[in-house]
Amino acid sequence: MNDKEIISIVIPVYNEAHIVKQCIMEVISGVEKKIPCYEIILIDDGSKDKTWQEIKRLKQKLPCIKAIRFTRNFGKEAAIVAGLKKSKGRAVIVMDADLQHPPSLIPEMVKIWQTTGIPVIEAVKRQRQAENQIKRFFTCVFYKVFNALTGINLNNYTDFKLLDRKVVNTYLCMPERFRFFRGLIKWVGYKYAVIYFSPPPRKSGHSKWSFKKLLNFAWQSIVAFSSIPLRIIAFLGVFILLIAGFISLRTIYLKLTGKAIAGFTTVILLQLIIGSSLMIALGIIGEYLAKIYEETKKRPLYIVEEELE
Repeated sequence: MNDKEIISIVIPVYNEAHIVKQCIMEVISGVEKKIPCYEIILIDDGSKDKTWQEIKRLKQKLPCIKAIRFTRNFGKEAAIVAGLKKSKGRAVIVMDADLQHPPSLIPEMVKIWQTTGIPVIEAVKRQRQAENQIKRFFTCVFYKVFNALTGINLNNYTDFKLLDRKVVNTYLCMPERFRFFRGLIKWVGYKYAVIYFSPPPRKSGHSKWSFKKLLNFAWQSIVAFSSIPLRIIAFLGVFILLIAGFISLRTIYLKLTGKAIAGFTTVILLQLIIGSSLMIALGIIGEYLAKIYEETKKRPLYIVEEELE
């Protein structure tokens, strides 16, 4: 089999023992009659359940499966990198294991790529799946803020996408440790086509992303993609200077006209404004310094414990 003819399907999994078999069978059912040569690469991101045992059982029956097991949970972004490195195909499809990325779309994505030569095929949600209002609100805020700070629109974009081999190679050449797959694929600037889909209801289990994890990841993504928060500090300093100047002039005027009120209200107000602004500024600078520190350590993105070829 010529590696250049293979279509690789990369699926990160984490505590998916209850659904990994169904996911693989639906993927195979969706592609086997339309894509002659394919491989399925599963990356077990340090699952604590029996996901790896289930993958090993599936491998005995399905030779198209390859798998990697991490020593611990390194995160989905690291799992995607591992899967892309493991892949051999001329095109690689990345998708989730929870079946909210419909496997039935894979042949259509491959067809568009083959007929048009467009190197990135994006699967975009027509609308978001059912979720609580708080999560929906903060998700919308994140996409708007991210777009405003970086110029990259990710609204309703997903990790479900097809990448030509040249895009995969470009992505893997990026040296940074923190990765935001969705954002980086848009950042590289390759031409892309869009397929819209409606995510089906989750068949079992629940999202592995807690609100705290999502909030942290959102902030880390903004810091990784934009230096504008640092510039905001400078503008904030100018703004506070103007406020302080206005208050100073007003205080002097009241003093000269004999209308000054006894007390330290103005002093306390200035201290609160300046003090809180300095704390915010130091916090933002600290985040960027922490990001630089993490990058300079040059630790591996993940550590592999076991592989199935």
